[in-house]
Amino acid sequence: MEIVLGVSGSIAAYKAAEIVRGFRRRGAGVTVVMTRNARRFITPLTLQTLSGRAVITSAFGETVQDRPDDIEHLGLARSCDALVVAPASAGTLARMAAGMADDFLGTFYLAVTCPVLLAPAMNTRMWEHPAVRRNVEILLERGASVIGPDTGELASASEGAGIGRMAEPEAIVQRVVHLAGARGMQLPAASDTQSAASGPLAGRTVLVTAGPTREELDPVRFLSNPSSGKMGYAVAAAARAMGARVVMVSGPTQLGDPEGVDVIRVTSAAQMRDEVISRVEDADVVVKTAAVSDFRPAARASVKVRKGAAPRTVKLVPTPDILAEIGRRKGSRFVVGFAAETDHLESHAREKLRRKKLDLIVANSVGGENGGAFGADDNEVTILEASGEMERWPRMSKPEVAARLMKLVASRLGRRSHGKRL
Repeated sequence: MEIVLGVSGSIAAYKAAEIVRGFRRRGAGVTVVMTRNARRFITPLTLQTLSGRAVITSAFGETVQDRPDDIEHLGLARSCDALVVAPASAGTLARMAAGMADDFLGTFYLAVTCPVLLAPAMNTRMWEHPAVRRNVEILLERGASVIGPDTGELASASEGAGIGRMAEPEAIVQRVVHLAGARGMQLPAASDTQSAASGPLAGRTVLVTAGPTREELDPVRFLSNPSSGKMGYAVAAAARAMGARVVMVSGPTQLGDPEGVDVIRVTSAAQMRDEVISRVEDADVVVKTAAVSDFRPAARASVKVRKGAAPRTVKLVPTPDILAEIGRRKGSRFVVGFAAETDHLESHAREKLRRKKLDLIVANSVGGENGGAFGADDNEVTILEASGEMERWPRMSKPEVAARLMKLVASRLGRRSHGKRL
């Protein structure tokens, strides 16, 4: 697997070192391309040492060491499996959107056919400027993917906190793994021992539910919903990458098991309830992303019901409310719920947060002609916490939502532990 990492002029350029290390730990080869301004923030020698390769700093052959003949924009483009620009400054985004080939990175971007991932980094006012947002839209329209930016502390003390902080290096690496998988390729994963030994969730057990459930009318028909399970599987993978032991109870999906995750597959709401409740005592964190059917037929036919003999009405009865039961057994666990709503998103989510005794709820829209978040590869969510805090996250891929969510959960667990020590 060959990665080209473009580094542009931003204070976040120092994080490029961790991105290189993340790819190298997964067995990928990394070639670093630096813009002129990037060298003001981190030295080419640092990235050469970590990548084990010459760093490209000029379209005219100026590198840390003599560049091999095959490392030029066309030759490198042919061998590249993913181009990652992290950090992507406002200037770099503008040059890429305009198709400017005035340096190696701009020229290389015009030559590649592989997936392109951009990780913007700038202050809040720059990120929210219409020119920057339009440049990002242009690049998205051309097939690039964007991760972040995150909300958090910015570089300048006068700026304080806000949106514009570059996504975390591990989230960027994980996103490229996802893009690689979408192309039928796979990066070697970090070993289970390595993952479990470190990370903000190391030593924790995370219980995740995912996918839909099915409630059978007869042996060939059932009630269900369009949930693909992508969000829950992404949450499980993100928690595992952060060092947690992860158990996932999944309804029927077409997805493969995330590496290092203990997966229990079920079909109905009752089966999911039994598996979850039998494991909840061992969990430190419960993340319930599953779209559980709220109703089941009062009676299931043992044989296929013939069309002409089918009743005109079907009596329904409620299925177990798994999340409410978890709330009653909550104890010291951190419980995260998801709210799939077609209208009044925030008010309905707040009510569910309160009623089911959750610590945090992720609200997402499933309305609209295309089903909203159901089945999609990306999502736009609102985070509501029992403490009263609220965040609206911009549209991003589900693995990005998952990585950011589990980072938030880890920070809240850390806050609890700190409070106990005080």
